[in-house]
Amino acid sequence: MKNKKLLFVLLGFVAVLGLAALLYPRLTARYTPQQAASGQSEAPEGSGTETDVMEAPDFTVLDLDGEEVSLSDYFDKPVVVNFWATWCGPCKSELPAFDAVYQDYKDEVHFLMVNMTDGTRETVEGVKAFVSEGGYTFPVYFDTQQDAAGTYGVYSIPATLFVQQDGGLIGGYIGAMEEQTLREYLDALIAGELRAQ
Repeated sequence: MKNKKLLFVLLGFVAVLGLAALLYPRLTARYTPQQAASGQSEAPEGSGTETDVMEAPDFTVLDLDGEEVSLSDYFDKPVVVNFWATWCGPCKSELPAFDAVYQDYKDEVHFLMVNMTDGTRETVEGVKAFVSEGGYTFPVYFDTQQDAAGTYGVYSIPATLFVQQDGGLIGGYIGAMEEQTLREYLDALIAGELRAQ
């Protein structure tokens, strides 16, 4: 039991390092030396200067019909991308909240519920059965080639990304989200008040 805990701690540490290595060059490019010295990460309120927002890297996954779709196909509305798996307890705990919120926001926001489908532990058929049995209505996509997870360095799930209508990556949330928290993020995203950090 102690070895399992140590393994999870080590895997979590490796995941954080991997994500940091992936995002560090992109994030530091947003800062000028003057901003870095002052600790300022974005333009002051009311300055009229737009903060540079990194374009969300594209990825390709499969829909329920086995057709390839890309993140960029959904840039006509804001997008929430959630990475999950049926074997992940925290993922399963947040799925009812995502389904409830999907019902209320599906006309304003695209939901990409990206399953970490590896073909052994997680299969397309198994996930379809799980979604059907759970009565979930949100759209499910299958990351069978790990293109989405690899693009974003996702090693810890659940993980949720928020993308502007124009494809700007605003940020993310690691861990299970409560329904109210998800609603607050989406309200801010729709209103254009969710800003890159």
